[in-house]
Amino acid sequence: MSPLGIPVARQLIDGQWHSTRDKGGIDVLDPATGQVVQQVARGGERDVDDAVAAARRAFPGWAATSPAERGALLGRWAALIMERIEELARCEAQDVGKPLSGGRTNVFIAHGIIEYFAGAADKLTGVTLPTRTPDYLGFTIPEPYGVCAVAIPWNVPMVLTAANVAPALAAGNTVVLKPSEIAPLAPMALAELAREAGFPPGVLNVVTGLGTEAGVALTSHPGVDHISFVGSTATGRAVMRAAAGNLVPVKLELGGKSPNVVFADADLDVAIPAIVGSITENAGQNCYAGARLLVEESIRAEVVERVADGMRAVRMGTWDQDLDMGPIVSEAQYKRVLGFLEEAPGDGARVVTGGLGAEVPPGGWFVAPTVLDRVEPGMRVVREEVFGPVLAVQGFTGTAQTVEMMNDTDFGLLACVWTDDVSRALRVAKLVRSGQVAVNQFHDAGVIGFPFNMQGDSGFSAGGGYAALREYTQEKAVAVRLLDR
Repeated sequence: MSPLGIPVARQLIDGQWHSTRDKGGIDVLDPATGQVVQQVARGGERDVDDAVAAARRAFPGWAATSPAERGALLGRWAALIMERIEELARCEAQDVGKPLSGGRTNVFIAHGIIEYFAGAADKLTGVTLPTRTPDYLGFTIPEPYGVCAVAIPWNVPMVLTAANVAPALAAGNTVVLKPSEIAPLAPMALAELAREAGFPPGVLNVVTGLGTEAGVALTSHPGVDHISFVGSTATGRAVMRAAAGNLVPVKLELGGKSPNVVFADADLDVAIPAIVGSITENAGQNCYAGARLLVEESIRAEVVERVADGMRAVRMGTWDQDLDMGPIVSEAQYKRVLGFLEEAPGDGARVVTGGLGAEVPPGGWFVAPTVLDRVEPGMRVVREEVFGPVLAVQGFTGTAQTVEMMNDTDFGLLACVWTDDVSRALRVAKLVRSGQVAVNQFHDAGVIGFPFNMQGDSGFSAGGGYAALREYTQEKAVAVRLLDR
């Protein structure tokens, strides 16, 4: 039996766990050992057809449900998550390979997201519009799209399930969720808890399977009214092409190459641990990972050495050892990361710590935290998303140059600025092409409902916070002439 008692190799369709009507099973592996954890269903077109049909049947009733009742169900879902923290944490940690504490953190984040939208469900409103004379009334109504397809990757599956499913359900949509075949167990567990919370059959459906099979079938399905995709930029382009065929709106959260920018007046005692954590958390397998380090030349040597010391201190191990960092999630991704580590020194980068020859735990897909100095703008390790614990360091000599370097990327997800000069920080925040900017912190710590915005090849989304509800609704405009009676 899988987590929370879900029958092995089953999919959630119309409120029940069913075996696949298509192609059998997929082995889910523990990245720290390469051993099979469990098997899940290898769903395909027929399973997607069944799930979309169930969501279509459930939509009218769910859309007509009071927003307060939708919020109450989301609240019950959130409460059940808190009752199963340790089981859910173990599920995600082993599935992805992250430390148990990392899995636990993701449970808390997922809970917070669902709880947020539980409170927001009955706060979604339209606006009253001005009119030229008192004889007219104009207003807008936010309405759900219908059946939302949600396809997520493997890196933080619990958080991404919550961040995409909760606002869609809160707004009155029904959902067909396709988790990654590499790490599907946590999304399945969350879906089972949603079922236990009392969501009507068909409101939330889960189809597991390969992206090239179930994923393609879902994102190209004519019965889908909205698509949310989280993953690589290349696959995002393919999803957009599929959406265009059915004229379906699409929300994309894609890759990143986020810079940490350190000025000479920065508080290095605060910045250094955050920079190390930004590229080693989840073994660097985050779209917003701090993969680039831009340092003012006057402190470059000190910062590089202190960051390298921090990277050397990172302890690697299996999920249940609960150390600082786990392995890369799959053999294919592991080989991709090694390819960057093999190529970069030949292109002229200096390996400060880590790299191919570094000591790592045996038996799994472990990569040592790596610092590469003397990288050049044209190198692949600077321009492409590695999705591993690999940090590329560049130097700069002034604000104008660093802004130019920050923007010298196709991505535009997150930029972090470390300085004691608030005016400079705000100036850089205005000039950088990025959906999110953090000052003297990494990411959005301490801010509730922070929008997960992005630009460029990172996609287009305002997911997170109240703006996410807007992404899952379409606006209807109503104009009324008031007749004399």
